[in-house]
Amino acid sequence: MSHIPQIDYATSNEAIRAAHDEEVRIRGRMTNMKRTLLNSPVAHRIYAEWFTLRAELSEIADRPIWIFSHALSKAANSRIALTFFRRALINAGFNPDALLLSEEEALLAAFGKAIVVNSNQIPPEIWTQLKARYDAKTLVDLVAFAGIMLATAVFNNVVQVDFDPELEAFAEGAN
Repeated sequence: MSHIPQIDYATSNEAIRAAHDEEVRIRGRMTNMKRTLLNSPVAHRIYAEWFTLRAELSEIADRPIWIFSHALSKAANSRIALTFFRRALINAGFNPDALLLSEEEALLAAFGKAIVVNSNQIPPEIWTQLKARYDAKTLVDLVAFAGIMLATAVFNNVVQVDFDPELEAFAEGAN
């Protein structure tokens, strides 16, 4: 059970209701994490910058970004985040438990895991490959994106946000 309650829209102040309505308008749904974050519209807005950074990384296709995010989430032991990206992969027709990774996807998965394992010691060969593939702006956006992914994982883990029922079917071992 979550340590922090989700907002109650009916009794929330105008700022919270406005942030809620804008989130639903833009993304079409409201997760338990977002309902919890909305206790602070500022915190919600900051975490929603994940979408801004994803848009900045538009040169990287969805599947490699999902694999990167999946690797970060798995290494951070964040069930909600991990399952969110399992769902993205499954809904796109991929089996997250049996992926054949492209060179780019393998690199991003290794980078994601390395960030969580020890952000002070990313293996030099990973950096060499990243620099050969991406320009400086993309690398900055990718690392910042990873930071928000980790912040999301930490938030979900620390608060113990209630697991979204619609994710149940996509959780590891759900079948």
